[in-house]
Amino acid sequence: MPTLAEPKLFTGAFRLDQHPDYKETALLDRLRAVDYNHLDESGQTYLDYTGGNVFAQSQLDEHMSLLRNRVWGNPHSVNPTSKLATEHVEATRAHVLNFFNAADDYFCVFTNNASGALKIVGENYKWQQDSRYLLAFDNHNSVNGIREYDREHGARTTYIPLLYQTLRLDEAALASKLAQKPAGIPCLFALPAQSNVSGVKHPLALVQAAQDQGWDVLLDSAAFVPTSRLDLKAVQPDFVSVSFYKIFGYPTGIGALLIKKTSFNKLQKHWFAGGTVQFVSVTEQKHYLISNHERYEDGTLDYLGIPAVSIGLRHIELVGLETIGKRVQVLTDWLLRSLQGLRYPNGRPMVHVFGPTDTANRGGTIIFNMFDSKGQTIPYMEVEEEAIKRQISLRTGCFCNPGIDEVNSCVSTDEFAMYFSGVGSMSFADIRNYFGRLRGAIRISVGIATVARDVEKFIVFLEEFAGSRQEEPI
Repeated sequence: MPTLAEPKLFTGAFRLDQHPDYKETALLDRLRAVDYNHLDESGQTYLDYTGGNVFAQSQLDEHMSLLRNRVWGNPHSVNPTSKLATEHVEATRAHVLNFFNAADDYFCVFTNNASGALKIVGENYKWQQDSRYLLAFDNHNSVNGIREYDREHGARTTYIPLLYQTLRLDEAALASKLAQKPAGIPCLFALPAQSNVSGVKHPLALVQAAQDQGWDVLLDSAAFVPTSRLDLKAVQPDFVSVSFYKIFGYPTGIGALLIKKTSFNKLQKHWFAGGTVQFVSVTEQKHYLISNHERYEDGTLDYLGIPAVSIGLRHIELVGLETIGKRVQVLTDWLLRSLQGLRYPNGRPMVHVFGPTDTANRGGTIIFNMFDSKGQTIPYMEVEEEAIKRQISLRTGCFCNPGIDEVNSCVSTDEFAMYFSGVGSMSFADIRNYFGRLRGAIRISVGIATVARDVEKFIVFLEEFAGSRQEEPI
């Protein structure tokens, strides 16, 4: 049996004197003890806020009280129960627009999720044969999927590469592509405000830079807005996708597409449904679409769930988005320092962090892989299996963002072309075996209810996990 040697411990218990900003977020520790106490009562260490936020107990209580004490009806009428639902839906719509400082300039379309919002843009954008769809390697699959709509019209999709060390956009390559827009042709640029994998915050100034070149801009804000302020007076993309459970955990199944009013007619709907038309004739087979947000709200909205969105927004406003952002930055800084400080007795690092290793222009999402004392990658599945035993929630794989994984795994275009030319369908395991290298990574993310002991527990877990696998020191 190999003898186990103690790994070199991180320097680390959390010290308030080294993180003075943490004291300014003490409200969140009190909230954790009262409003998020279900985390501790269930023994959970939750580090998957980018996957989905955690709801506060008070949100549920307020929503259930609202539903219990009223009778609610389908909004598409003027009877008393319908009127009640309509009033709450419209009040929530106004609240959403105010939250993003967008009341004067944008329509708010409620959707099933952020993916539903992105689909509206993809299927209704006025693609032409010479159109361009420009997007970063760093995009969620719901943004990548829009390329299938532009291909149907003979348009062209182009990806902007990332810089390997930082996972930030190659802005020189982007500037070159933006300058190549064909005159008079609708062209769409999709930008994630924040990566759902690396935590990188991409410059919002790129929105205006693209619009100055004649591009329409779709901003995916899902990973950005849970901890950062999006002011749609200061930056005005044509379309913005939003996911509410990413911001405050409950309800799930409701998102929004914010459409700039001056860009509304850049979309052209190709069908109609209940609630989207002013008038329909069967005899003449004609219809007139509603000329506001209702045009894209097909059928009956989740009128019982939508009022919970307003409750969630009020919760965030009471806590303070700036307070949440500061807490996330402090804990992310501690995590990054601790992860980089984890080493075996022979000096080899236990962890490699992909992308930024400081907190400049990044959020609270970190991806990394673990290594053994010989420098070999430990399969992330093994790390996740041990984390599950300790009730630690993290996430592994490619996170619906294949571009970043392809950059991190150094997979070339030629390799992919050769692979896809020889197969009709495949599993993730098939691809991994074909390329002969581990694909994917480990992702952790912190948020509104994360406290210092969560981070400390996680770092101790990594130390102990690494130590349990360690062979006799070289």
